Amino acid sequence: MPTVIADYTKLSIPERLALIGEIWDSITAEGKAIPLTDEQKAELDRRMAEHDKNPDAAIPWEEIRRTADQPA
Repeated sequence: MPTVIADYTKLSIPERLALIGEIWDSITAEGKAIPLTDEQKAELDRRMAEHDKNPDAAIPWEEIRRTADQPA
């Protein structure tokens, strides 16, 4: 992959966000797991234990998406 150095500050915000997406996609496309810190692992374990205790407390993604799309 060629190395391209550019002044990203000259890009518009939507262009910078698109660039972030492209960079992220290139990282995930390699298929390598991104290592988690011990703190991140502990937080995931805590959240899973909380979900296991009360799975009905979870809000379905569709509901979150629907309410997020509504004007405040």
